[in-house]
Amino acid sequence: MQTQFFPSRTMAIYVARTFLVRSLAVLAALVIVLQALDLLGESEKILAAAGNDNADLWRYVSMRTPQIIQRFLPFSVLLGTLITMVTLNQNSEVISMKAAGLSAHQVLAPLILASLGVAALAFAFNDRIVTRATATLNRWQKVDYAKIPMDSRVQSDIWVRSGNDLINAGSVEGRGARTRLSDVVIYRRTNGELQDVIRADTAQPEAGGWRMTDVTRFDVQRGIKEKLGSVRLAQGVGPDRFTLADVDPDGLSFLRLWRAIDDLEAAGRPTQSLKSSLWHKISGPLSTLLMPLLAAVAAFGVARSGRLFVRTVAGMALGFAYFVADNFGLAMGGLGIYPPLLAAWGPFFLFLMIGEFVLIKTEE
Repeated sequence: MQTQFFPSRTMAIYVARTFLVRSLAVLAALVIVLQALDLLGESEKILAAAGNDNADLWRYVSMRTPQIIQRFLPFSVLLGTLITMVTLNQNSEVISMKAAGLSAHQVLAPLILASLGVAALAFAFNDRIVTRATATLNRWQKVDYAKIPMDSRVQSDIWVRSGNDLINAGSVEGRGARTRLSDVVIYRRTNGELQDVIRADTAQPEAGGWRMTDVTRFDVQRGIKEKLGSVRLAQGVGPDRFTLADVDPDGLSFLRLWRAIDDLEAAGRPTQSLKSSLWHKISGPLSTLLMPLLAAVAAFGVARSGRLFVRTVAGMALGFAYFVADNFGLAMGGLGIYPPLLAAWGPFFLFLMIGEFVLIKTEE
């Protein structure tokens, strides 16, 4: 019986390389097919916007592809693990490893270590690339793919209510005292009836209100439009009303979402669903660690017994069951039914125990 976790460096590199190559091949195939299908559905909408051309199609692909990679990376790792395990089993390589004294955990150790590296890369990729692409794409889709500044740090089309009045900001940039609004429209109402429509080019916080420039007011009752220049309006409406009005967890990095949650809590607003998404930014990439355990059922057992196909289907079923449970937990966390930590980490630890149990029973 071998006592080292990696008894053979050559074998560990061989198994890990085989696993990574197959997983990346599956991911590449999925991304190409799914991106092509997605582009077919969206190309007509993109080209329908005034001024858009083929370059905008490629811009859409550059922002949509990271989302597809993020979503289907765990699926690719699951399928890559299954293909690797089935191949090793059919070629009697697993039997050779076990005959050399390796346990089931030692056979899977290279895959688990490689999966940990994939999880680390996935977290960095999601945090630095996917969030920015998602935020920018969401802004672009809000205006039906019209021309907008491609800056993920700028929020667009934010609505805020102040008493009976409605305030719309075409774009919002910055935080706190550095918040800047553009294309501001204030709908002033009395007893549900529209009285004035006030428009301003820009606005910035000043003395509990907003200093607005190039202000015009349209009196609805008299039908008169007048220029007001630079005035202070929207007293009592803080900058956080705009910067925190539309917090999209998918469009924020881990640290930016953490800060947004702190700001929301300081303002006395609910944050349960956002906390679930925050912790899922870690548990999501770590799901790749589970795939070797859940797919290991296809590795052990005699291939000529005729049950290899059944074992492969069982491994795939366990993997897809995890994804269903993970999405269900995240949905329950978003509704506030599950606590954030349970919503994000419950499915992970549940299927970690299931994988260990299946692995031990399979080895016996």
